[in-house]
Amino acid sequence: MTRLEAIRRMLPLLGGAAVISNLGRNTYDLYAAGDRPQNFYMWGAMGCAVSVGLGLALARPALRVVVLDGDGSLLMNLGALATVAACRPPNLVEVLFDNGAYETTGGQPTHTTRGADLAAIARGAGIERVATASDLEGFARAIERALRDEGPWFVLARVEQATSFARAPRRPISVRDRFIDAIGPA
Repeated sequence: MTRLEAIRRMLPLLGGAAVISNLGRNTYDLYAAGDRPQNFYMWGAMGCAVSVGLGLALARPALRVVVLDGDGSLLMNLGALATVAACRPPNLVEVLFDNGAYETTGGQPTHTTRGADLAAIARGAGIERVATASDLEGFARAIERALRDEGPWFVLARVEQATSFARAPRRPISVRDRFIDAIGPA
C-alpha cells in the first residue's frame, strides 16, 4: 500500500480529530488526500511530531489526536515513545508509516531495513495498544479500532516509498491560526 492510499482511507474515519503530520511526505500526502483545518503540518521539526501530538493530547483530553510519523523521524526521537507510555494519554494515536527510508532527505535506508522493529520498540517502551498493517484493509481495521478505543495507540503501517508527490503550501503562521480556530480554545 502507499501512504497516500492509507491516508485517503483514514480521512473519512477521523471526524473532528486533530492530525499532526511530520515534515515531508506525510505532510504532502495528507495535504493531497484532503486538506482540512484540523490538520497541522509540521516543517523543520524532524523527529518531533509525536512529542507535539503528546503535548496536544495532554492539553486537550477531549480531543482525539492523531500523529502521522515516519520511520526516519521516529528513529531520531525514540525516547518520545517512553514518554507517551508514561503519560498514557487515552486520546493519542501514533500512526507510523514505515517505508524503510529517510525519504525526505534522499531515500537513504533506515534501520528498519536492517531489522529494527518499531512496533516491538513501542511495546518495549510501554505502549500496550500496538497494531501493524501492510495492506489497506488491515490498516483501516487498525485505525478504526484506534480511533474507537482508548489509547495511547501505536499503529505501524508498512508502505511503499513514494514515487511522486504534491507539495503542501508552506504557510506556518496561517496553518497554526487555522488549526487553533478548528480545534477551539483549551
